[in-house]
Amino acid sequence: MVRSGSATVRLTIVSAVIVAAFGLAAHGQTPAGGSAAAPLRLFPVQGNVSMLMGPSGNVTVQTGKDGVLLVDSMSEALAPAITTQVRTLSPLPLRYIINTSVDADHTGGNAALAVRGVTVIAHENVVNRMARPTPSRQPGLPDSEYFTPAKDFYFNGEPVFVIHAPNAHTDGDSIVLFRRSDVLSVGDVFTPDRFPVIDVDRGGSVQGVIDALNRILRLAVPERLQEGGTRVIPGHGRLCNEADVVEYRDMVAIVRDRVQDSIRKGMTLDQVKATTPTLDYDAEYGNPAPFVEAVFNSLRQGLRERRPS
Repeated sequence: MVRSGSATVRLTIVSAVIVAAFGLAAHGQTPAGGSAAAPLRLFPVQGNVSMLMGPSGNVTVQTGKDGVLLVDSMSEALAPAITTQVRTLSPLPLRYIINTSVDADHTGGNAALAVRGVTVIAHENVVNRMARPTPSRQPGLPDSEYFTPAKDFYFNGEPVFVIHAPNAHTDGDSIVLFRRSDVLSVGDVFTPDRFPVIDVDRGGSVQGVIDALNRILRLAVPERLQEGGTRVIPGHGRLCNEADVVEYRDMVAIVRDRVQDSIRKGMTLDQVKATTPTLDYDAEYGNPAPFVEAVFNSLRQGLRERRPS
């Protein structure tokens, strides 16, 4: 697919090289764990921010005079490798971890990385879900939860905004904006190498994903012909810019509308799947079955909630 702007073309070429280096299929589903021997690749993004790509997703790294901040923590097994890579950027201590969701591939390294003096930030829904298995404190449980639409603080010479994306991938998703560096770290509300994963059982919804993508687009500002501007680090996949998010948002909205139309006609889930509502996107994003089922269930649930009692 051809996009305007040489910078976007360069990003696409670099991403293809990265995928080849990892030996991963372009649309394969990466396991949530990962071994300590698995490759981690560190790439500068812009400003104070770098991107660490691993077998279970991406970690955003912000460094500066105040120390190190990570967005997401992969898995416990990868914590030593993450530390080694971060040390190539800064000898200063880790001060913050921000979890963009409750998923194990975003929180699994918390306990191993969050030694004394590290603050772990997440939306309150993440904290509540992590605390549910037992009444005792769980390893890696965030110790700084927020329940307002956003949380902000100043670190390494720039404002950092942690913004709640309600009922998107889950009900506890966060988007992180590094304002001076002009970088967004967006977790699994945007995954350009696959269809969205919408966890309906944990509060996710297709409309919430679309709303989150639109929020990203309101925050992102491209330069002329996409030559620069805001960079977007997804939860999984390549480094992106505003044009990539627009394309992804449009895909999700189109599939939502197709499934919605089928529901209005009284179709069952199997009948909706038989209409292949993602056919023109399958070659780019892979297996559509879980996505279509989640869209169907999300829309049906929304219809039930809107019906008068």
